[in-house]
Amino acid sequence: MGSIVMMFAGFTSAYIVKRSQTNWQGFDLPLIFTYSTFVIVASSITMQLAVRYFRDRRMQSYRQFMTITSVLGAAFITMQLIGFGTLAERGIKLIGPGSNVAGSFIAVIAGVHILHVLGGIITLMVMLSLAFKSKIKTYSPVGIEVAATYWHFVDVLWIYLFVFLTLVS
Repeated sequence: MGSIVMMFAGFTSAYIVKRSQTNWQGFDLPLIFTYSTFVIVASSITMQLAVRYFRDRRMQSYRQFMTITSVLGAAFITMQLIGFGTLAERGIKLIGPGSNVAGSFIAVIAGVHILHVLGGIITLMVMLSLAFKSKIKTYSPVGIEVAATYWHFVDVLWIYLFVFLTLVS
């Protein structure tokens, strides 16, 4: 997680430096990015509930909340992609020749964050599949706690990035 923090610190620092150049064309983020922020915060709440249900050995509730967390994670990614589409509809080209530098930064920053959320969803799906097919029931909470820590980390990271992109743009 430390290396991820450093990577995004580099991205946001570069954003600040590039913003002072004359060819910078700032813009407001589409509203759907705000909605996606609420979705990822909700997913952290459902993730924490899943951890609690796992510790209480309430496996049915654990499975339900892991599923909800995964669906919310997928909804977050979908909303981010819709946000990129909205930017394109506004005429803000994100990558390639003639692209907006600010848009390219947002594409990289949000895109790399999406990849980290996707990695979290894959982890949740693996853990969920194990919860459904495991015949030997082990109740060591270490795996779910590590996954929850990562999930909360990508949540807090997005909140930072969203606030940064909203205020600095």
